[in-house]
Amino acid sequence: MTTSLPSTYIEQMHTLLGQDAERFLLSYDEPRTQGLRINPLKTEIGSALTAELRKMFDLEPVPWCSTGFYYGDNCPGKHPYHAAGLYYIQEPSAMSAVEMLDPQPGEVVLDLAAAPGGKSSHIASKMQGQGLLIANEIHPARAKILAENIERMSVPNAVVTNTTPDKLAARFPSFFDRIMLDAPCSGEGMFRKDPDAIQEWSEDHVVMCAARQWDILEQAVKMLKPGGTLAYSTCTFNRQENELTIERLLAAFPAFTLVGTERIWPHEHRGEGHFVAVLRAAAGEGGAREPQAAGDAHGRRKAERAPRGKGQPAAPAAAGMAQFLAWAREELPGFAPGQGDALLFGEALYELPQAGGSSLSAAQLSGLRIPRAGLHLGTIRKNRIEPAHALALAVNPAWARLVYDFTPDAPEIAAYLRGETLPVPPSHKGWALVTVNGLPLGWGKASSGQLKNHYPKGLRLP
Repeated sequence: MTTSLPSTYIEQMHTLLGQDAERFLLSYDEPRTQGLRINPLKTEIGSALTAELRKMFDLEPVPWCSTGFYYGDNCPGKHPYHAAGLYYIQEPSAMSAVEMLDPQPGEVVLDLAAAPGGKSSHIASKMQGQGLLIANEIHPARAKILAENIERMSVPNAVVTNTTPDKLAARFPSFFDRIMLDAPCSGEGMFRKDPDAIQEWSEDHVVMCAARQWDILEQAVKMLKPGGTLAYSTCTFNRQENELTIERLLAAFPAFTLVGTERIWPHEHRGEGHFVAVLRAAAGEGGAREPQAAGDAHGRRKAERAPRGKGQPAAPAAAGMAQFLAWAREELPGFAPGQGDALLFGEALYELPQAGGSSLSAAQLSGLRIPRAGLHLGTIRKNRIEPAHALALAVNPAWARLVYDFTPDAPEIAAYLRGETLPVPPSHKGWALVTVNGLPLGWGKASSGQLKNHYPKGLRLP
């Protein structure tokens, strides 16, 4: 592959690495690394399910992530456990960023450039379902994928937003305990995985990426609480998008200090490569202060005022929640609602996550594009409830009145994932969970000896 690399890129790496450059360049001829993270919202690392996975996919631990594992030529993405959210397939180097951010249960955390969801789901796993996670993605199609992955990984306390960083900063000044910014970059660490990234690379592209990263960082610091922590990461190697960007931030925002940096190199570690820097805002000052550096070449975008639009009326949402809870008493008797506000988007009922004093209200979200507003509970019809797929993935099967459990290789599981009906005892009626070795896959509705399939059509296997 080295022959296809741009000559200016090769020169850059020789300047950056010196004698190690040849060893680095030779790493492009090695197979790319592949990995997955176990989802602790589904199982513990020491569980029988984890032991089964390690044997099934020949997993080897990733040294910098306790829930991360390398896998070889297997296809874990095609297994029913993947559909059940037991693990997230993620490049091993990328797992380092959230480990360094170190989010805690009960905190308020932002993933500012979150799609497709690897770092958001990693953050959520460390938060253990407690606190509030806002996962933002500016591109609508990618925000949809992000929301689907948050749902698959059974994250109950996340709101997915689809907006620009400046609009988000106007709505949430000094709001977050921790912020993850996996910045859009020139993708030099993607060359082994994605040959198209090589074609897109140029020195001008690096300059453009660094300018865009700075624009996003200016908004990120406004949203950090006093004493809060910011992790900045890229999957690229050049100093302009990494160390020099961090130096610029420290010069412009004296309230920040550098906690530490980490580089993962593909010629030194089993990974495609990653850069992470962790910074902390001073305890007595909010991160929302304007930069001190005057005459900045990139300028400063002023955050927009939050729209004054009202949140949706509380009465219909409360009525919808009452209707849903009446349904749950019959079909999901072990379910207990949280403390968050009910929110209706059309007929879709959500429960907003909460985090201590940093409560999230419908008014705060008014005017923003929200692909996912917390836990999607169901669709409120005039005379019935249709439970959401997200709810199926998030609940404990012990809470459900009807459960049909199968082994991963059972023909019923393959049929269910294809969207087919399943035979059930004629006496069974109502909503039921379909599970694979105790892990929920989705809903079905039993009637007249058949289980009508409610697995989402967009997720069904051919």
